[in-house]
Amino acid sequence: MADMQPDPASFSTQANALLRKNLTYQKRNAKTNCRLISFPFILCVLLKLLQAVVDTQLNKASNKCGCQCVDTNNDGTCEKVCGLQFSNLDQVATCPIPSPPQWPPLLQIPAPEYRAVKTGALPFTDLPNGSCRSTGSCPVTVLMTGSNQSLGQIMAGNMFASSLTLMSSNVTDTLANSALGSDSEPRENNLLDPGFYDNTPLYNVQQQCTPNSTFSVTIHLSPLEFKKEVICVEGLNLWRNSSAEVNEELYKGYHQGNSEGKINEILAAYDFLNTDQNTFNMSIWYNATYKDNKDNSNQFFNLLRIPRSVNLASNAYLLLLKGPSTRILFDYVKEMPQPASELRLDIASLIGTLFFTWVVLQLFPVVLTSVVYEKQKKLRIMMKMHGLGDGPYWLITYLYFLSLSMMYIFVFVTFGSAIGLKFFTMNDYGIQFVFYFIYINLQISVAFLMATFFSDFKTSTVVATICVFGTGLLGGFLFQNFVEDSSFPRGWIIVMEFYPGFSLYRGLYEFGQYAFTGNLLGTSGMKWKNLNDHVNGMKDVLVIMFVEWLLVLFAAYYMDQVSSSGIGKNPLFFLHSFCNKKSSFRRKSSLQRQGSKVFVNMDKPDVSQEREKVEQLLLEPSNSHGIICHDLKKVYPGRDGNPEKVAVKGLSLALPRAECFGMLGPNGAGKTSFISMMIGLTKPTSGTAYVQGLDLQTQIDCIYTCMGVCPQHDLLWETLTGREHLLFYGRLKNLKGSALTQAVEESLRSVNLFNGGVADKHAGKYSGGMKRRLSVAISLIGDPKVVYMDEPSTGLDPASRSNLWNVVKRAKKDRAIILTTHSMEEAEALCDRLGIFVDGSLQCIGNPKELKARYGGSYVFTMTTSAEHEVEVANMVQQLSPNAERTYHTSGTQKFEIPKHEVRIADVFHAVEIAKGRFPVFAWGLSDTTLEDVFIKVANAA
Repeated sequence: MADMQPDPASFSTQANALLRKNLTYQKRNAKTNCRLISFPFILCVLLKLLQAVVDTQLNKASNKCGCQCVDTNNDGTCEKVCGLQFSNLDQVATCPIPSPPQWPPLLQIPAPEYRAVKTGALPFTDLPNGSCRSTGSCPVTVLMTGSNQSLGQIMAGNMFASSLTLMSSNVTDTLANSALGSDSEPRENNLLDPGFYDNTPLYNVQQQCTPNSTFSVTIHLSPLEFKKEVICVEGLNLWRNSSAEVNEELYKGYHQGNSEGKINEILAAYDFLNTDQNTFNMSIWYNATYKDNKDNSNQFFNLLRIPRSVNLASNAYLLLLKGPSTRILFDYVKEMPQPASELRLDIASLIGTLFFTWVVLQLFPVVLTSVVYEKQKKLRIMMKMHGLGDGPYWLITYLYFLSLSMMYIFVFVTFGSAIGLKFFTMNDYGIQFVFYFIYINLQISVAFLMATFFSDFKTSTVVATICVFGTGLLGGFLFQNFVEDSSFPRGWIIVMEFYPGFSLYRGLYEFGQYAFTGNLLGTSGMKWKNLNDHVNGMKDVLVIMFVEWLLVLFAAYYMDQVSSSGIGKNPLFFLHSFCNKKSSFRRKSSLQRQGSKVFVNMDKPDVSQEREKVEQLLLEPSNSHGIICHDLKKVYPGRDGNPEKVAVKGLSLALPRAECFGMLGPNGAGKTSFISMMIGLTKPTSGTAYVQGLDLQTQIDCIYTCMGVCPQHDLLWETLTGREHLLFYGRLKNLKGSALTQAVEESLRSVNLFNGGVADKHAGKYSGGMKRRLSVAISLIGDPKVVYMDEPSTGLDPASRSNLWNVVKRAKKDRAIILTTHSMEEAEALCDRLGIFVDGSLQCIGNPKELKARYGGSYVFTMTTSAEHEVEVANMVQQLSPNAERTYHTSGTQKFEIPKHEVRIADVFHAVEIAKGRFPVFAWGLSDTTLEDVFIKVANAA
């Protein structure tokens, strides 16, 4: 071990030690890292393969604008016709359409089973009876309202023709002048209304249908022809007193149905407002059954059949003013011409949002479980006990996970870009960097905050994994629907994005939408200028995540300081100084001495003398004592109906330097509770202690810099070697260069871990004894002035135990050592003073010889004979010492305690020789009192 005490390690030295340890630990987990990073690799490859399959399907001839054999003359022979073929409208997206066809405008007619009828939920009795639905004869309803009912009813009567006269010479013009409609679902393009080429009929709305009003017709839409059945439907015009009544009827019946489960769709509704002979002013409600908002950012809608509804009202008003000779002819509607284009569909942008959310969130369980693991295994507090401050720990741990996350994201984006995923290549990399950088910082901060609420890393792993997949599924099947629903309040979207997982999903969703649209339309993806688009949520997400990152990071640090294991800080700790080495012993002593004799038995002069010594040291402080405990008490609260447990009852102890103090006691006596308080694992209920003049209650962080600990249970990293453990803790003790190397090698040799390559084996492969020896070496490296050893020789073989004793004996120089043990041999070999601890209180204190002399002033005489001579043995002992007491008796073997002042050893030998002549003596012995005898006697008396 090093002989000189180095100065406390600086911030940079502690940070360097932790960074080196983390990098070594990371190197040992290469397989885990490969498995982690394989997930985004595999996912990107699968998306690329899926994209190849989709591209193959899109590039089929049937999906491209090609040539086809068509019978143009109806003579049984076909001719090659190139260009768009209306028999396959999937080619619309790719074929050039220089001259789109013209078709008569249609109305959106409600399907027969959905036309408005009487229901209990509607207060209107002028609707048709529901029985018409069974025959398919229900009329289509048109609602009217306005300020002038008589004028409105006249216009309603002018809206639909009383009959249809089909002109065989020009069927298309005849249909264009009629109120035609279809109940088919419109498509997303306007190349041709599907009402003409699908299997549904056309409807002609008339005032009254006659028996022969249904007919078949051939419709010429150059160069195509369609045979369609035209069915007459009666148009039912109904007056309502106000627009409120119209709204109520539409709301209760339109599309979603009512309480009776009946869907009541209307053809259209008109509010004539203040229309009169001089003013034409009108509002129209139209049937939007198949309206479908495909993309909120680009407003792609299915075709709405509105123009004919407007034209009907306009012609009705002209008929009112000018008579039947004046009409606004509505010949046709048509699509705009379009050039040829390539059909493109980027799968990664379309479905990648959900999967990429899982990819990024995969880092969350990694960070959370790593932090909780160190907390559960007490590795964090072990590092603190050897001098690692909170500042270096937070800085290096945070930067460590940030670096890993950045490397993970960099590989993810780079690989995705390298294989050509548009999700990455089309969006500005600057925006991607800012987004991912802010989010992974937020994610690490959230993991640090969540770690304060977990004590078991397996539980944290399960919870974190559920959060990962739950967030992705909720984002894909709930949150995305809210984002795409233009009627959903934007404010609630912002509120939901305060959940980090939804912020991530929204950002990835925006990347996906811009990449998909850019690829489809041949434009660019998201650029910085697009952040100002009113439908782009990326700017809100970036602001929310940045602010939340700072707030969560502060909350995580605060919770860590307040709720950390051991002596947690006061919730208002930031109002006080962190470390003040100038403690006032006199003032603190006066506060702590009140009620200090509650648990002290004044009949024990050695314990009372120790307490008085402590109080004198507090009044007249000096630097000669490394540890001073004053009235230290620990009470565990009652649980499950059990009363509270007083583990330590007002312990007072003064330990000078260069002394090893041994604590003896039965299991459950409170020894480990005392050590736990002294090393900062638990907080004292009352009382205090001073280590190197520093207050245990308020200056524990400063105490850690001069303290070494060998805990009862080995606190080691399974994948680090013994040498790497000592290098790490040596650096925390400010050892550097050759001094560090020398100290590590001496430590390994001293505990017999240097030879045979043992020093470079993983600690997880060590035996229990090897781990104990390593823990002892860790506690002594760096020459700490105060060392706590909790049963250091547990599990060691006799040779290793003897070697360990020599190490501890050499380490006592200028150190205060507190050692707990169940081995009386170890206590007598190592300890300068002993204290027997029973039921939470100190029963006696002194060096081994004093204790044996004080509690063992007798000889132990043992003799084994046959059972019939036991009485003779007892009589012999009684003659030697009238006050002798038999302490053991079984099967002819008896043990007696003989007061030393009543007998001489020569008399005992003489009496045994005489006894051997009278009866057979199988064995006998005379011994002085052992420390074990003292321990048993004190423990039994207590």
